[in-house]
Parts: sequence; structure tokens; C-alpha cells
Amino acid sequence: MSIVSNSLKRIKPSPTIAVSQKARELKAAGKDVIGLGAGEPDFDTPENIKKAAIEAINKGETKYTAVDGTPALKKAIVDKFKRENNLDYSTEQISVGTGGKQIIFNAILATVNPGDEVIIPAPYWVSYPDIVLLAGGTPKIVKCSEKNNFKITPDELKKNINKKTKWIIINSPSNPTGSGYTRKELEALGEVLKKNKNVFILSDDIYEHLTYDDFEFFTIAQIKELKDRTLTMNGVSKSYAMTGWRIGYGAGPKDIIKAMAKLQSQSTTNPSSISQAAAVEALNGTQDFIKTRSETFKERRDFVVKYLNNIKGLSCLKPNGAFYVFPNCQKLLGTKAKLKTDKDFVEKLLEEALVAVVQGSAFGLDGYFRISYATSMDNLKKALERIKSFCESLS
Repeated sequence: MSIVSNSLKRIKPSPTIAVSQKARELKAAGKDVIGLGAGEPDFDTPENIKKAAIEAINKGETKYTAVDGTPALKKAIVDKFKRENNLDYSTEQISVGTGGKQIIFNAILATVNPGDEVIIPAPYWVSYPDIVLLAGGTPKIVKCSEKNNFKITPDELKKNINKKTKWIIINSPSNPTGSGYTRKELEALGEVLKKNKNVFILSDDIYEHLTYDDFEFFTIAQIKELKDRTLTMNGVSKSYAMTGWRIGYGAGPKDIIKAMAKLQSQSTTNPSSISQAAAVEALNGTQDFIKTRSETFKERRDFVVKYLNNIKGLSCLKPNGAFYVFPNCQKLLGTKAKLKTDKDFVEKLLEEALVAVVQGSAFGLDGYFRISYATSMDNLKKALERIKSFCESLS
């Protein structure tokens, strides 16, 4: 008999973490691997934020805090939602966790019962389905077409809602595609959700500040009739280059927030007191660097998309957010090709060209792969040259 629980057997290790680990192992073995698999900015945490953490240490702010966040951080989050999204919350409607992943994990485990369904548009962030499975729920995967920029349509949403539906997860801009929902698109989905009052909305806004061109960020909680059924998740990891600090937060209905705190009290308890102090400065301090860094990401995006679209066998949409592209490699796969699946493609690419990317099937959509352009332009140029040579070798 296995010591591993049946609930844990329902889930699999994170494919994105596995790719990064494999790349690190090859680098340690002396291989010149270029990693395009990690979902984290290559910039450093801004100095004012690091200084705030050091000051917190020197002031002795090293004790336990309230389970789901300090009063100072909760107030900073309340102020952020008002300032940037014109949303009014009380501190009792705020939860702070050890990264955005814990906020999602807590929300799903605190609310989902066996038999409940969670609608997850694909391609999706890899952890969504497994968190639902761990809670005993059923992920209802809705595959979204490339022609719709990988976004769920109102008709698709309507067809997949039933009496068992507990949540829908909306990620905008998206990991892995970078596609963001416009205000008009979210309002159209909102019309469907207004008629289905049993469905709650989990809005993953972690890439809110990383948007390009004329895209204007809008979050579904800004639709008045849906705010009381929406849990909005965000954090400091991506916008402030604080992935290792592990601070995420959520805002939503008091009963959900209270249930999440109860769960967190029996798991991690509070996030790091030092990280919370740093997050206060991140939210309250200067935001000027965000625009500068976004311009750098946009430059990289433009270069990567143009290069990929000039590689025979690949095609790539231009996303309006995050720091990913999701190229189509279906023309290089198939029963008559050397490679059958996107997993074959990325494994051979790493083995032969020493470039680490993540297969689309890990995100629920076969025939694609994800590139993170959160790395230097030099690395991107070298990686894309290798990808081009690799693709040419397949013909």
C-alpha cells in the first residue's frame, strides 16, 4: 500500500517547474542552455522595496503577524484597488497569502465540494486544474480557439455552465498566451454570468501592469453586479520583480475571505513579516519603474513575434500583455513528421538545441509551446537562432 494519499495521486508535478529544473541541471553539467521556461521577470527588485525590507528587519518586525496579512499591508491593498481599479473594499475583504498561488489554492479548497465544477478556459496556467482536483472538484476545461486569441466566448461560457458550476477562472492577461480580455469582452461574459447567480468568478490579475500597445486593463469585479461574486487575485511577484518574496493577495466577499483565513491558519499561517513590509512599499511607493520595464518587455515581444513568424512551420500571435508568447508548431508535428507531439518538440529542442521552453499540452492545448521573453535580448537572439536551425532540421 502506498503512503501517498489518494487526493495527492490526482495531481501531477508542475510542468513549468520541471522544465526550469531540467534546464538548471543541464547548466550545472556544463551545457550552454538558454532557459525560456521561467515565468518571472529578469529585473531585480527595486531598491526602495529592498530598503523597506531591511528597515523592517532592523526595527525588529520579525514576529508572527495576523494570519492573512498585517493591517498596514491590507490597507495598502485597499488603497491600490481604489486608486487603480476604482473598487471599494474594506480590510475585512482582503486576504494576503504566500504568493498568488496560495490565494487561489485557499479559495478553491475553502469553497469547492466533491462534484462541484470549475470552468477553466484553455490554455490555462498549469496549476488551476490540479488545485481543483486536490479539492475534490472537477475541472471543466473549455478549449479556446487561436482565432479568438485563446479567449473564452460568451457562447462557450453559456454552454458549459450547469447546476454543478461553482467557479469560472479568468486570467487576463493570460499565462501562457499573453492575451488580455478587453472591457467589452468581459462585459459580454458578464451578461452570461449575471444570469447564472450560482457561479463565482476568480479573476487572476497578476499581470495587470504588464500590458502593451493600446490595451486598457479592466477587471471583471468592476462590473457592479458581479463584484460580490468575484474574488480578485493579484500580487507583487510580476509587476515588482518580487517572485521570491512570495506575497499574493485577494479581494472579495467577506465569507470567502474568512474561510480562506481559516484554512491558512492551519497551513502556512502568515506570510513572511519582512516580505509583507516590502510589499507595503511596493504598493505605496513609486510606480515609475513599471512603465520603463513594460517598454523593455514590449520591445522584446515585438522582436520575438516577428522572428518566430519568419521561421518556416511556426506562427505566432502578438499578445497584448504578460511576458509570454504562444507559438503554433502544428505544421512541424504529425504522423508523417519526425515529431508527433508538442512534448516531443520541446524535449528535442532542449536536447539538440539547448533551448528550454514549455509544451502547449502542459497548458491544456496541444500543438503549441510557450516562450517566456523575460530574459535579455542577447539571450533571446541566440535562442531564436537555435530554434530556427532546429525547425529547419525537421524538414
